Amino acid sequence: MITWTIAQLERNLSDGGVTIIHWRATKEEGDNSASAYGTMHATPNAASENFIEYADLTQDIVLSWIYTEVDREATEAALTAKVELLNNPISSIGTPW
Repeated sequence: MITWTIAQLERNLSDGGVTIIHWRATKEEGDNSASAYGTMHATPNAASENFIEYADLTQDIVLSWIYTEVDREATEAALTAKVELLNNPISSIGTPW
């Protein structure tokens, strides 16, 4: 299972509009895990009928914004591949002595 979370929000103090969203996607399987971290810039418009007050935001609302900008399918596929490689390595490092 891949978990998407919002790590942090940056906002304007004047109107509470979110300007930068910090997000993370994490896949855990057994003892192995992989994660992706990114940011998304937003241009809030407090006059818009779709504007949501900062205090009224939920993680689900903000994640819905992320999902419109981030290729969710590709991100999740990459995380799955990373964990698969950790579970079934194809190379190793070290010395024989």
